[in-house]
Amino acid sequence: ETHAGSSLSDIRTKAEPLDDGTYRVSGSKMWISCGDHNLTENIVHMVLAKIPGGPPGVTGISLFLVPKNRLTEEGEVGRDNNITLVGLNHKMGQRGTVNCLLNFGEKGETIGFLVGKENQGLANMFHMMNEARISVGMAAAMCGLGGYLYSLEYARNRPQGRHYGDKDPLAPMIMIAEHADVKRMLMTQKAFVEGAQALIFFSARLVDNNKVTTSNELRRRNQLLLDLLTPIVKSWPSEYCLEANKLAIQVLGGYGYTRDYPVERLYRDNRLNHIHEGTWGIQAIDLLGRKVRIADGEAVSILHDEIRITISKASGQPRLIKYCGQLEAAITRVEEAVLSVRSATNVSLGLANATLFLDAMGHVVVAWMWLKQGIAAVARESHGQLQDDDFYSGKLAAVSFFYNYELPKINAKLDLVTGLDSTCYDLTTEQFIGH
Repeated sequence: ETHAGSSLSDIRTKAEPLDDGTYRVSGSKMWISCGDHNLTENIVHMVLAKIPGGPPGVTGISLFLVPKNRLTEEGEVGRDNNITLVGLNHKMGQRGTVNCLLNFGEKGETIGFLVGKENQGLANMFHMMNEARISVGMAAAMCGLGGYLYSLEYARNRPQGRHYGDKDPLAPMIMIAEHADVKRMLMTQKAFVEGAQALIFFSARLVDNNKVTTSNELRRRNQLLLDLLTPIVKSWPSEYCLEANKLAIQVLGGYGYTRDYPVERLYRDNRLNHIHEGTWGIQAIDLLGRKVRIADGEAVSILHDEIRITISKASGQPRLIKYCGQLEAAITRVEEAVLSVRSATNVSLGLANATLFLDAMGHVVVAWMWLKQGIAAVARESHGQLQDDDFYSGKLAAVSFFYNYELPKINAKLDLVTGLDSTCYDLTTEQFIGH
């Protein structure tokens, strides 16, 4: 809601019970994608609201289905349910999706139907929301992939300049993909996009496995790991595949900044994924404030166990062994940061650098995904099955790149988290520009 944003405890939309078991919904909701359109017979909104007299804060939130048009007794689309389209949000990107501000109950009764039980709205909502967050990560990865593939094709076909040692102006120009810095930008995109994809597929597989496994213990273990990974799956691709889009623009140079090429649109579209379904900062607080603590930290232990299984497989491969110690040290540093934050007497200070923690832990998890891909690439090589050896050697090159260029970046961030650095926590608003 416009006044509350991500602070759900402060929502004002209310749902008053009626004698027939339905509820009269009134209030306002913002940022409703596809909130009004004529593409379908009806639109059904999922609305969080508070029932008068319920508990304060988030414990008093319930979930309701609120259709644009009510249904007749025969199940046909009936009369208007008094949901008013107040206005459209004109966005930086994602312009193919209408985004609305809606009022409920402004011109008459808006009827809603309770989902589940009263005051259990958030628990019911997260059945949808957690898998939606995986989808947001995938949307970010696909925008990143689109930019990567386009800029790669452009770089392979755009002649400009010569190698630094070649001073002959009559010598033929080389494709910009031959320049070392362009290679760096392309490999960064590859490392971010394909690393994000692997993490998303791994998490989606946990969802699927939990729907078919008959083992309660395995289901519990999978769920704890999935709970821990979900804020990372949503946020890390949204941050770093957006960075990939930025680099795609850079590869094209000035052309990339124009509408003549699709990379600027992909950047604008991807920028939303960093915000919706829980911002970078909200996901960070969820991860460091809640997810690393669930079951007394068992989820982090499960993650470490899974990483150790991968390390054990990789340690027998000469081309991968050098990365094993680096990954083990990285996950150990994450655990040290968690322990430091959990020991903090000032909870707010402990969470002051939560976004840095999410960023660093995301890098550790994606490094794990890249080691998994390295194992697969080496296995293909050892069996002589390299029908596309450039593809698999490219995977191994990306492993090397991520461990050499990206994973070391976590140390400075985790130093701040573990040390409970108070630089940002201690700032006053006046210090930014004075009174």
